[in-house]
Amino acid sequence: MCVDVQAPNAGVRPRLRQGEDQRRESGRPRRTWLSLWLHGSLWRMAGRVKWVTDIEKSVLINNFEKRGWVQVSENEDWNFYWMSVQTIRNVFSVETGYRLADDQIVNHFPNHYELTRKDLMVKNIKRYRKELEKEGSPLAEKDDNGKYLYLDFVPVTYMLPADYSLFVEEFRKSPSSTWIMKPCGKAQGRGIFLINKLSQIKKWSRDSKTSSFVSQSTKEAYVISLYINNPLLIGGRKFDLRLYVLVSTYRPLRCYMYKLGFCRFCTVRYTPSTSELDNMFVHLTNVAIQKHGEDYNHIHGGKWTVSNLRLYLESTRGREVTSKLFDEIHWIIVQSLKAVAPVMNNDKHCFECYGYDIIIDDKLKPWLIEVNASPSLTSSTANDRILKYNLINDTLNIAVPNGEVPDCKWNKSPPREVLGNYEILYDEELAQGDGAERELRSRPGQPVGPKGSRSRESGRAVLTTWK
Repeated sequence: MCVDVQAPNAGVRPRLRQGEDQRRESGRPRRTWLSLWLHGSLWRMAGRVKWVTDIEKSVLINNFEKRGWVQVSENEDWNFYWMSVQTIRNVFSVETGYRLADDQIVNHFPNHYELTRKDLMVKNIKRYRKELEKEGSPLAEKDDNGKYLYLDFVPVTYMLPADYSLFVEEFRKSPSSTWIMKPCGKAQGRGIFLINKLSQIKKWSRDSKTSSFVSQSTKEAYVISLYINNPLLIGGRKFDLRLYVLVSTYRPLRCYMYKLGFCRFCTVRYTPSTSELDNMFVHLTNVAIQKHGEDYNHIHGGKWTVSNLRLYLESTRGREVTSKLFDEIHWIIVQSLKAVAPVMNNDKHCFECYGYDIIIDDKLKPWLIEVNASPSLTSSTANDRILKYNLINDTLNIAVPNGEVPDCKWNKSPPREVLGNYEILYDEELAQGDGAERELRSRPGQPVGPKGSRSRESGRAVLTTWK
C-alpha cells in the first residue's frame, strides 16, 4: 500500500492517508524512493517532541536539538513552546487565545504577573499577611513596633501615583531616608532612580504629566520602596543574588531551587552619600547597566557563584549564621509563592522558571527585591553560558520527562535522579502527608524537617517541609 502525505492545515497534525494509485507487483504495493523516505521520516518524527520558540537563544535551541526534538513553526502542530511573556498573553487571551491540547506545554503560567510585576507581588504578599492574621496564624506574629517577625521580607513599598498620600505620611516619619522608584512593567534596571526628598517626587510628577506616566494604567504605574542603604558589602561593593526557582504546579504547590545561582556585583564601590544617588554603577547590580561601566570585567562579568558566597560567609561569619541566612532565603521564596498560589491560574499545561533577586543587608537579613518571569538567557561570560545551558537542561528534564511528547495529565512529580542541579524546595502534598502543615515550631528558614540532611536515627534524607 502506497503511503502519501496530506498537507497539514495550521494547528492540525499531519496524518498519513491511503494512496489512490496502487500498482502491485507480486501481490505487494510498489513504493517509490520518495514515498519510502517520507514514510521513514514521519515514523521517526511521530514520537519526537515538536518545539517552537520566539526567543532565539543558543542555550535554548542547543538543548532542544540535543534531545532530537523537531523544530516547527507556531502555525504548525507543536508540543513545546518556550514563549516570551508577550506571546503568553496572546495564547491565553480571551479574544485571541486557543485551547491547548493535552500534549502541549508552555513555560509561563497565564497570570504569572501576579508574582513578577513589582506592584502585584507586593499587593499579594500584603494580602497574604492579612489573611494569616485573620486566621490567627503564628506566622503573622508581630513585635512591639508592629513589624512582622516572620513575614517582614519585602521593603516598605507603595504604588504611585495611587498611594502617594500614604507614602508622604511614611516619608515624613523618617525624612532622611532614601527611596527607590521603579516602573512596574520594566526590567534590566530601566527607568529606576533614587530619591531622598519629597520635592524630587513632585518634580517627577510634574515632568511626567506631559507623558503618560501619571496615568493609572497598570503598564505605567511605579512602585517606590524604602532603599536598603546598609547592604552587605564584599570588597566594598554592593551585590545581589540571582536565584532560579522552578514551579511545576501551584495547587498543590511544588517548587525546586536551582543550586547554581550567582551574585551580581556593582563595578563602583558603595557609598550611601547623597551625592552619589544618581550613580547607578554604585546602586544597581543589573548586568545590563554594569556592563557599560569603565571597571566592568568581561572575563568574570562581575559575578560570583552562590557556593563561593557561602564559603566566604562561612569563613567570615561562621557556618551556623550562614546556614540560617540561606534557610531564611528559602523561607522567603516559599512564602512568596504561597502568597500568590490562591490567585494564580494553575493551568496544567504550564510550568515556570523564575529569577529571584535577593539583597542581603549588613545584619545578614535577606530582602526580596523582585521576581523575574523571563530571567535573562543571554550569556555575558563562558561560565555564564555553561550555567544557563545546564539550567535549561535541568528544567527540561523536569518539565518534559524523558524528553518525550508531554502529557499534561501526569502528576508533575519526577524522580530525584532527573533533578540535576535542582533540589525540592517545597512539596505541599508531601508536607501535608507528613503532617508538617502544623503550627510553627521553629524560626522561619529552619525547616520542620531538616532539608537535605540525614536523620541520625534513620540515615535517610528528609525533605524540606515548611509551614
